[in-house]
Amino acid sequence: MAGTGLDVEGWIAREGALSRVPAAFARVVDAARARIAESFDGGRLHSAYIYGSIPRGSAILGVSDLDLLLALRSEPTEADRAAATRIEQDLDESFPQIDGVGILLLSARTLLSELERYDLGFFVACLCSPLLGDDLADQLPRYRPTPLLARETNGDLSRALPKWRRQAAEANTDQQRKALSRIVARRIVRTGLTLVMPRWGGWTSDLSESAEAFGVYYPQRAEQMRRAAVVGRTPPPVPLVLHELIDDLGPWLAAEYVTVHGEKAARP
Repeated sequence: MAGTGLDVEGWIAREGALSRVPAAFARVVDAARARIAESFDGGRLHSAYIYGSIPRGSAILGVSDLDLLLALRSEPTEADRAAATRIEQDLDESFPQIDGVGILLLSARTLLSELERYDLGFFVACLCSPLLGDDLADQLPRYRPTPLLARETNGDLSRALPKWRRQAAEANTDQQRKALSRIVARRIVRTGLTLVMPRWGGWTSDLSESAEAFGVYYPQRAEQMRRAAVVGRTPPPVPLVLHELIDDLGPWLAAEYVTVHGEKAARP
């Protein structure tokens, strides 16, 4: 199975573009751009990005969520977070085409920092599509599917597991379980992909393709990863699903990851 997602020179290609947004989601993206511009003026906002299935052109009506990243000129404040929450709620309530909105808030300084060069920097340069402002990718390097990139993107899965266990124990509604299952499953599938990424020799954000690439190298866990890919797209509100992800596949994957690539550099 050959790796994909590279340009002719072997660099990881930027996977999304506004030109790939399906027509059914165009009004959603236009509204997001307008709401962001209204809520964050030029003195506060450096740039805004859209990522996920919508700019990749693979979004499903009524199922896919809208994912946005705002790069601010200084560290996010409580006022910034409140403004982002209002945008999330407004867009989610206004457009039945999407099932949820998530906005990440980070400073441009953090995104360009040396510590984040192979994590958030890679995220902006390769996985995010510019929506507003000057593109930070112009100040970032190009990336190949190397062990260094693998370590710094997902070498901290073990740190997420205790938080997910607490959230799973506290979840008491179907909506909470579905939301957590989606987050956990997507993270696990993408970690499975980056575990094998240097050997596979490519990049993809497609969950099914990621699971298949992983399964080539770990056939004994392939079926579990395929199930996780399904959960990442259409999560059921079933506690047993979370248990399998958090208490079985997740811990095994975290340990294997550290063995193969080492731990991600610690953050403050």
